[in-house]
Amino acid sequence: MVTGKGGTGKTTVAAALALALASEGRRTLLVEVEGRQGIAQLFETDALPYEERKIAAAPGGGDVHALAIDPELALLDYLDMFYKMGRAGRALKKLGAIDFATTIAPGLRDVLLTGKACEAVRRKDKAGWRVYDAVVMDAPPTGRITRFLNVNDEVAGLARIGPIYNQAQAVMRVLKSPETQVHIVTLLEEMPVQETVDGVAELRAAGLPVGGVVVNMLRPVLLDDGAVRDAANSRRTAVAKALSQAGLGGAQRGGRAERLVDPLLAQAHEHAERVALERRERAEIEELGLPTYELELMGGDGVDLGGLYRLAENMRKQGVGVA
Repeated sequence: MVTGKGGTGKTTVAAALALALASEGRRTLLVEVEGRQGIAQLFETDALPYEERKIAAAPGGGDVHALAIDPELALLDYLDMFYKMGRAGRALKKLGAIDFATTIAPGLRDVLLTGKACEAVRRKDKAGWRVYDAVVMDAPPTGRITRFLNVNDEVAGLARIGPIYNQAQAVMRVLKSPETQVHIVTLLEEMPVQETVDGVAELRAAGLPVGGVVVNMLRPVLLDDGAVRDAANSRRTAVAKALSQAGLGGAQRGGRAERLVDPLLAQAHEHAERVALERRERAEIEELGLPTYELELMGGDGVDLGGLYRLAENMRKQGVGVA
C-alpha cells in the first residue's frame, strides 16, 4: 500500500515501486482505487478498464499489470460470487441500486475495493503458484488511509455475520499479515511530515503494518549555512569581482556583476533556510523509527516514462518494499 498527503507524488511512487518489484522476471499488479486514471497517465497508455492488463515490462524481463477498481463493478462481482446474481446484479445496476448501495454504505465500498486487491494477492494458478509476486495499491491519502484499510470496523454497522462480514474478515487477515506493508510518501515540508507522523500513529493504533517512509522530490543541497554566512560576510566588491571574472559583467558600481550581488545573496539565504527546514523535518521522520528512502526531484514538468524507470531503479537499490 502506498499512501501520502496530496501533492507528495504517491501515485508516481506506487508506479515506480510496482516496476521495481517486477524486476528480474517477477510479476506485479498495480491497483488504483480512486478513479483518477493516474496510472494510465504515468505509463502513457489508454484509460484502464475494470480488468487486469499488462502495461509495462520491467528490467530483467518482469511484467507490470494494472487494474483500476470500480466499486460498482466490484459489487457486481461480489453478488455473482456469493449470491450467483450475475444477470440480476446487472439489472440492479441499470436501476441505479448498485450506486445507491455503495453511496449509503461507504464501509461496503471500502470492503469491495480492498477485497478485490486482496483477492489478487491470494490468487493462485493451476500449479498452485501465486499469480502475482507482489500487489501494489495506489491507496487513498494519508488522512483517510486508516479508515480505508480498517474495513473490519467499517462493516460492523452493516453486518456481524454472513458473506459481507466473512469477506471483511478475510481482507483483514491479509492487511494485517506480514505480507502487507503501508508505505507513506512525504516531502521535507512541515504539513506533509506532520500528516506522515499522524498517519503512522493511526496505523499503529489500528494494528496495521507500517512499512517505511519515502521522502520524495528531494532537492540537492547546494549551500549550507556556513557557505551563506561566508558569502554574506565577504566584501561586496570581492563578490562582484568574482562574478566579473566569471564573465558576468563589470564589477564597478552599477556594473552588471555588481548588480547581481544582492539577488544572489538573497537566493543563497533562501536556499539555506530551506536546507535548515528540511533538516528539522528529516529529524522528525527519523524519530518514527521506520526505514526511510529518498527519491530525487525529477527535472522538467513532471515524471515521464523514462523518469519512472529511473525512480524504480533507485527504489530497487534502496530495497523499498522488501520485508
